[in-house]
Amino acid sequence: MAQRALFYECFAGIAGDMHLGALIDVGVPAEHLVRELNRLELAPEFELVIEPGKKMGITGTRVAVRLVEDIDKPHRHLSTIKGILTRAGYPPRVEDLAVSMFTAIAVAEAKIHGTTVEAIHFHEVGATDSIVDIAGAAIGIDYLDIDVAYSSAVEVGSGMVRCEHGLMPVPAPATAEILKNAPCRYAGVDGEATTPTGAAILASVVDRFEAPRDLTATAVGYGIGHRDFTVPNALRLTLGNVPDARADIAIETETNIEVECNIDDMTPEAFGPLTENLFAKGAKDVFLTPIVMKKSRPATKLSLLVDEARLDAVLAELFAGSTTIGARTRQVTKRMLPREARTVTTSLGDIRVKVVTLPDGSRRWKPEHDDIAAVAERQGTDYLTTRAALSREIDAAIE
Repeated sequence: MAQRALFYECFAGIAGDMHLGALIDVGVPAEHLVRELNRLELAPEFELVIEPGKKMGITGTRVAVRLVEDIDKPHRHLSTIKGILTRAGYPPRVEDLAVSMFTAIAVAEAKIHGTTVEAIHFHEVGATDSIVDIAGAAIGIDYLDIDVAYSSAVEVGSGMVRCEHGLMPVPAPATAEILKNAPCRYAGVDGEATTPTGAAILASVVDRFEAPRDLTATAVGYGIGHRDFTVPNALRLTLGNVPDARADIAIETETNIEVECNIDDMTPEAFGPLTENLFAKGAKDVFLTPIVMKKSRPATKLSLLVDEARLDAVLAELFAGSTTIGARTRQVTKRMLPREARTVTTSLGDIRVKVVTLPDGSRRWKPEHDDIAAVAERQGTDYLTTRAALSREIDAAIE
């Protein structure tokens, strides 16, 4: 069975307007894009200009977001932008993808400025044209209904760019932060080739930064940019089909911050509520390891994983709820099997089950401990006997 795939070729970088043009050129109806963007409460402020474009003999579609009047660029917070998207009434997939793009920028800006995501106010990307670029990107990707997205290495450009921080080397600080886990090419063109908006689109849409194997193309589109480089200022999108890549994409990758601290002056009972509170603040995993410190003092190493956006809140809880006065942090990459949560109806009640898919396509599963324990208590049976009985029913249901 084939998967519907989209391949980004960013040989001249990527910007929000180039991306809109490429989406239209590869098959997203311009009428659909305009109609959906007009659902934004900002619709009276802009006009989407769509026209044929050409760069160095390459023809495609050029898009520009023209402001109806000279409107000052407001400084909007992420919560404000989320409200604008929610009030537009988009399908969840569109809203979630657009929020993911803005969040990628917010996390990058928060790290650059040494503050929190909630405190960040957007500069250039909080303006009307950038909101249109990102909402339009989500609308177009949703319309294409792809299963997997690939991207070539991303050209970022060279020289200096003027942004809210002043003159900065290319890539702009937010672009560099967002693309830190993606392969980039530098100085292939003179000027800024990839913008923070373009970088956020790639970070939120692309599954693999590599060329797809065995791609059968059904459409090729070019988004024509507004600048002149020594190569055509264009973004190429190829839409097509790849063989079922279940084994190829089985391993998912997630970047987190790992936090560690050694504690030798806290009672064991205090670790229980601390762990619960850390989870409540956004920690994805918390675990304790017995260690021996200097002078043979027994201690506990507390380790946790957290998304960068929630790091500050988790650290505040760690310092407030423990006796530690410092913590080590480092970025780690987590590789995971695809998994899904199911609820299986059995003769003894509903049981929540986590199902994972192995690289060869086979599956294994694990029932929720609390559900098994609850059934055992209701039935007056021991835990192991109850688990064995339910496992047979769950196995038959999943198979």
